[in-house]
Amino acid sequence: MLSRIFIQNFALIDRLEIDLKTGLQVITGETGAGKSIILGALRLIMGERADAKSFAKADSKSIVETEFCIDESFKSFFDNKDLDYEPQTIIRREISPGGKSRAYINDVPVTLDILKELSSRLIDIHSQFETSDLFTESFQFGILDSLAKNSNLLSDYQNMFNEYLKAKKDIDQLKKILSESNKESDYKNFLLTELEEANLDQIDFSDLQNQLSIQENADQISEQLSQSLSTLNAEEFGILPGLFDIRNKISKLSELSSDYEELSQRLETSYLEIKDINAELEEKAENLEINPTYVQQLLTSINRINALFLKHQTDDIQGLIAIREELAASQNSLEDVENLIDEKEKLISKAEIQLQNLSKNLTESRLKHSSDLENKAKEIFHKLGLEKAILKVDITDSPQFNTFGKNAIQILFQANSGFPLKPIQNAVSGGERSRVMLAIKKIMAENNALPTLILDEIDTGVSGRIAEEMGKLMQEMANDLQLIVITHLAQVAAKGNENYKVVKYDENGITKTTIVTLSDEEKLNEIAQLISGSKITDAAISQAKELISRSLTKPTI
Repeated sequence: MLSRIFIQNFALIDRLEIDLKTGLQVITGETGAGKSIILGALRLIMGERADAKSFAKADSKSIVETEFCIDESFKSFFDNKDLDYEPQTIIRREISPGGKSRAYINDVPVTLDILKELSSRLIDIHSQFETSDLFTESFQFGILDSLAKNSNLLSDYQNMFNEYLKAKKDIDQLKKILSESNKESDYKNFLLTELEEANLDQIDFSDLQNQLSIQENADQISEQLSQSLSTLNAEEFGILPGLFDIRNKISKLSELSSDYEELSQRLETSYLEIKDINAELEEKAENLEINPTYVQQLLTSINRINALFLKHQTDDIQGLIAIREELAASQNSLEDVENLIDEKEKLISKAEIQLQNLSKNLTESRLKHSSDLENKAKEIFHKLGLEKAILKVDITDSPQFNTFGKNAIQILFQANSGFPLKPIQNAVSGGERSRVMLAIKKIMAENNALPTLILDEIDTGVSGRIAEEMGKLMQEMANDLQLIVITHLAQVAAKGNENYKVVKYDENGITKTTIVTLSDEEKLNEIAQLISGSKITDAAISQAKELISRSLTKPTI
């Protein structure tokens, strides 16, 4: 329930704070006193757009704060939104002078979407001409499902339906991916095959280039090797014979003096190294062979690799191997996508079976309780002066699953006998709308389908016996929920468990609005004033006492 309202710097309100109770809370006040301003502030708590032009003081921020008493059924919401659950939950909206809005739940900043989601479960504001909800399919299902106690069944269905829709969406996305991938699949397969046939893991591209260079320059290499070997091995002036002679002489010197031992060892090492080089040069000279076939093979391999470098925009073998692995993974991922599609289709098939069973149960429950809704509505209509009015619930099968099962719903209405039933949006007149909506709200209140309900002058245009019956209806509704009623009817005001009055006053030449709690005597005078006008007569006082006395009698609706 809504236990406290605090408003600061909003329109004509400088500062307003009021504590509310359970039961029927009645708010009265003269036309223009500011009742709509309070409702406008409350609509900010429900996430409606803020307008900085409505500030009382343009240079100060506007604050609207409400406190709700909530039970642990809300705890899952708070957990899911990473908020702190408090039995006394405070919702606040602040608007800066520049128009920037901020919302808080228990002092934690939240988005407007989260604010709306919570506030819609806590408070319902219904103004005099707001009957458009009655015309929506979701509202009409809500009426019937509340009466049929379908809350758990519908929740199970909608959870499964959401999984079903997600799986279908996933399949659509996967099929799109598969389709786009298949368009490129043949070309990718060609590229992959080409790279696999290149045997990249066995190729040393630098060695291929080196072997080709040797073959292409074999004559020059042979000539240089021959000259080098001749210089090394010439009998009189060759490097190896000369170095051999020097090695022997220095070796003898090392035997005479240790000063030459290191030089002798170095010469020995150098002689052996050059001798080894000579041997390798001889081997290379002997093995050097010009092979035109081999040259062609080398050219073919190198040209093929260079073509792959150019095609794949890389300049080394490792780059080609990486591309090959990526193409192979891409082909494997297509198989994964196909497997995922199969899994999703199996999930959808199972979900459809469960949805079919759940929707069947919903249909049966709705059909079973539709007559209860029709009878209850007829009974309340009669009390509200719509003696001939008939409400009919038309439940039909839907070809596809939807948010509410596999049904379509249409509430039909006719206020006068002898005329055909029509969809309620086409049949209900302006004078009937408030009473029809009040009857619907009453039925929903009986079945715990409503949060705190605020009715804004929904009783406008009625008087006498109908006004009395409306008061009784509201009084009974207040047994099932906290009902806040803004009214000009004495018959309704008399039945309030708590009564408040919105008043306008001047302070330092500035008009302001506030709300006050009425004592028993003030309540009596307010009701008398609603009866007789600005001048309260003894007759009005007497009649007001009678109305209050009758309000203490338990309503019979």
